[in-house]
Amino acid sequence: MSKTHSTSKSFVYASEGLIKALKDEPNLKIHFAFAILAITLAVILKLSNIEFAILTLSIGMVITLELINTMLEALVDLVSPEIKPQAKVAKDVSAAAVLMSAVVSLVIGALLFLPKILELL
Repeated sequence: MSKTHSTSKSFVYASEGLIKALKDEPNLKIHFAFAILAITLAVILKLSNIEFAILTLSIGMVITLELINTMLEALVDLVSPEIKPQAKVAKDVSAAAVLMSAVVSLVIGALLFLPKILELL
């Protein structure tokens, strides 16, 4: 496959995809809201650079998997408009990947934030 557009156009397409997903996907909005909350808390609690990097990776993992899940669901709907067991498995497993990343992210958040919050109390 040859490249038919500029690199700058690639950024435009990616931005359009993110905006579309944010408009259409309620779970992505929730992930972004929690990401903003976590980043704000990280600044307030003065997380170290390493702690902030771990938090950033955690947030990135969840949002990236949510975007992949959204893409996969759209693709499955395109190629299999009728309900098929394999299509359901693809969608359910993709959603499970997002759920697992969110749970891991919660654990990471607890490990990063709880000691600092307990120090303040």
